[in-house]
Amino acid sequence: MKPALRNPDNILEVEGLVTRFRTETGTLTAVKGISFELKKGETLAIVGESGSGKSVTALSIINLIPNPPGEIAEGRIDFQSPATGWIDLARLRTDSLRRYRGKEISMIFQEPMTSLNPVFTCGFQVMKAILLHEKCDKATAKAKTIDLFNQVKLPRPEAIFDAYPHEISGGQKQRVMIAMAISCNPSILIADEPTTALDVTVQKTILELLQELQQRNGMAILFITHDLGVVSEIADRVLVMYKGNIVESGTVEDIFRKPQHPYTKGLLACRPRMDVRMKHLPVIADFMRESADGQFEEIEGSVEKIVASAVVSASEFDARQKTLQAQAPILEVRNLKTYFPQRRGFLGGVKTYVHAVDDVSFAVYPGETLGLVGESGCGKTTLGRSILRLVEPTSGEVFFEGKSITGMSQSELRLIRKDLQIIFQDPYSSLNPRITIGNAILEPMRVHGLHGNEKGRIEKTQELLQKVNLLPEHFGRYPHEFSGGQRQRACIARALAVEPKFIVCDESVSALDVSVQAQVLNLLVGLREEFGFTYIFISHDLSVVKFMSDRMVVMNKGKIEEIGLADDIYAHPQQEYTRKLIQAIPKGDLASIERATAARKASKSLSGQ
Repeated sequence: MKPALRNPDNILEVEGLVTRFRTETGTLTAVKGISFELKKGETLAIVGESGSGKSVTALSIINLIPNPPGEIAEGRIDFQSPATGWIDLARLRTDSLRRYRGKEISMIFQEPMTSLNPVFTCGFQVMKAILLHEKCDKATAKAKTIDLFNQVKLPRPEAIFDAYPHEISGGQKQRVMIAMAISCNPSILIADEPTTALDVTVQKTILELLQELQQRNGMAILFITHDLGVVSEIADRVLVMYKGNIVESGTVEDIFRKPQHPYTKGLLACRPRMDVRMKHLPVIADFMRESADGQFEEIEGSVEKIVASAVVSASEFDARQKTLQAQAPILEVRNLKTYFPQRRGFLGGVKTYVHAVDDVSFAVYPGETLGLVGESGCGKTTLGRSILRLVEPTSGEVFFEGKSITGMSQSELRLIRKDLQIIFQDPYSSLNPRITIGNAILEPMRVHGLHGNEKGRIEKTQELLQKVNLLPEHFGRYPHEFSGGQRQRACIARALAVEPKFIVCDESVSALDVSVQAQVLNLLVGLREEFGFTYIFISHDLSVVKFMSDRMVVMNKGKIEEIGLADDIYAHPQQEYTRKLIQAIPKGDLASIERATAARKASKSLSGQ
């Protein structure tokens, strides 16, 4: 191992880090001898797909690797503590690490709902962190907690102090986690996918908040993400990880202007484009191929050529819209309302209602994809479920192929269910962990008596697995044996099993890596063209909706803000709310990066960093 650098300008130096896990099939090396440094007051982003080793790297720094089965096998993790000076964290025992973990090096985890204890209030959990690391009484800790809630711009801090995690939104839970992470004024803040699955507007405010807190407190940030678009908004430097190795590093401008590694080129290219309409998104496999022995080679062809080959011309798009809208609608929604009781009086009568869907009307044409976009709480998911009567509407009508869904009895509705399917947001909870993937796909065919007999259903299941780019031998595997993207493909195969005509995709790619997201979106587009499916595609991400959709509905507070062709709404939004959604999308273009970099440098100069 090289001698320690211990540069006084650095707050962290990692040298030759190797992290391994023992599994039933052998030893898995998740991090393969990587080295990097984090400067004081700097934001360093580590980027890569799931399984690249980025989160394991972050967990290794504060030794949260479960042992067994994991271990930090080799390497040095040198931290310049303001209190004790340079220390190798990799050599510390757990009890010695506690003085640094949480106080001097803090972490925001990816999923705030599972990171916060559901049986304690938000305020109590932040207070506990303060009391653990600082010498103060409960009254002082409570006052500091409420001040932190103000710093992270939580509405009604006193009310959220007494609220339980399930009583606040995802963005608010993430702010509580940030408040907890900064409660002891750490020197390093590790943010592990802190904006994944958040609305673009909430994501933007979280990124701005982290930058503001960094300038105020002078902390360094290690930002873990799969999305290079987000990186362009916040980072000074970038490390790109692939299968446990750092394959490229440099400033944000260098990485975006002249990416050197084919993997980096693929990550940049597979994000949905806002400036052109595309038939399909580029994927990693368009830029590199990997051999059986783990070696890879770059595939010839520039990003520009790959993108140009997939662009849809304006005349092609116009012709498609004329063909679609010349047909009778397959679905009509008329004055649909779905209200939920919010407060009840002393005698049980309802005092107030939440107007989740409030007098919504639109039509969808056969073979069309209609996008529903808006922030969390706008009513888009409730609208999708109300159309399928997974949530009973309060009033209004829904017609499918001229028949009233809202007027059907449960037995009549059961007969039409095979034509109306839904792909849920979370593939983890959508699949029964005790049932193999094959049986999960086969079960709805059995319920509806499709494909003759059991042998025919098994053959159909294997065919569907191949259709969604899985293998027939995956039939007997359980959900936990697959990645998130593979589980989502299995959910798509299950929706296809009953040969539906209409599918609601409810945030079905929001938590996936951008590269896996591109594969799933391409799959959905390909299946639509092959089978003539009609989609309602629900998402908070306007760039994804624009790629998928022919027309777009923008929702806000249960109502439709505007509806029209997706390209027209993006190019010429009519409502301020829509403009706010579009402005919140990370652009990732060089002009935006240069502006963001200049702004960060100016802020650091003013703060004396």
